[in-house]
Amino acid sequence: MFMGEYNHTIDAKGRLIVPAKFREILGDNFIVTKGLDGCLFVYPNDEWTRFEEKLKSLPLTNKNARQFTRFFLAGAAACEVDKQGRILLPQVLREFASLEKDVVLVGVASRIEIWSRERWDESMNTYDGDMDEVAENMESLGFSI
Repeated sequence: MFMGEYNHTIDAKGRLIVPAKFREILGDNFIVTKGLDGCLFVYPNDEWTRFEEKLKSLPLTNKNARQFTRFFLAGAAACEVDKQGRILLPQVLREFASLEKDVVLVGVASRIEIWSRERWDESMNTYDGDMDEVAENMESLGFSI
């Protein structure tokens, strides 16, 4: 399971160091794709396969399902870790997530999220006052503490 928050930088060539704790779980290659909320999602191959199967099960006749599937699959890229523990993020994904220099990698159970430092800070500040409300809404999804 992925957890934790790590601050890193992207170099001029678009390379990013993946924290050692994440690399242990990810292995040498994995999938990076557009994520929700303006970040990137990183999936180990087994989790990506499960996610892909869910996307394949969506009805082709549903316009939202087609758009949802395109969103995740069109930008997906297989990434490999180099000897220095870095990955090369494709330009299209860096642009999508506004990744320029300072980034945050966040472990979120079955995936990693890659955020620009600015977007991450904005996202976290949004929840400061209303996390209790968010927690209450989780009950409607069947989650309780």
